[in-house]
Amino acid sequence: MMVIRRLLRKRWVLGVVFGLSLIYFLTSTLKQEERTIRDRTLLEARDADHRIPWKVRFDLGNSSRQFTQCRNSIQGKNLLTDELGYICERKDLLGNGCCNVNAPSSRQYMCQSCLADGCCDIYEYCVSCCLQPDKQPLLESFLNRAAEGFQNLFTAVEDHFELCLAKCRTSSQSVQHENTYRNPQAKYCYGESPPELLNT
Repeated sequence: MMVIRRLLRKRWVLGVVFGLSLIYFLTSTLKQEERTIRDRTLLEARDADHRIPWKVRFDLGNSSRQFTQCRNSIQGKNLLTDELGYICERKDLLGNGCCNVNAPSSRQYMCQSCLADGCCDIYEYCVSCCLQPDKQPLLESFLNRAAEGFQNLFTAVEDHFELCLAKCRTSSQSVQHENTYRNPQAKYCYGESPPELLNT
């Protein structure tokens, strides 16, 4: 034990340890830089007219199509939104995942807590409002513009419902300074713009 302490006190041993640490740091940094350059080159090499083949289909068919199973927003404590755009209380959810359209709490395409910019106070209202057929041009415009920046996230989206689920989740666009919401009252957005910045 004493030998190791004496050895570590010698300057040449400390110099070797420092040198090896410096070499490791420089090697790691250069490898990271190479990966960044390679990724940037791949993006630049893509054809400028090439559009990402979005899988989103805006085929809602809400009135005539019979659904035997529905997907829904799942996570709400009290409210849920199904893929037909109905919002309902959790107690009014049917066994097939659809909201009971005859229940008093069920409403389709609810934008009650949403502002004109497409930002809503409640996640489930955001999804329901986003599912309105008249929101299709807005969402298609967003998809065409967001193709580059959000390629990994939105290429996994299969349809209108999944797009609204993903779009309404809070994201880095919903916050400022990485720790506070831009608008704490309307943080769930399906629109093209981030929430309006509130001065508090």
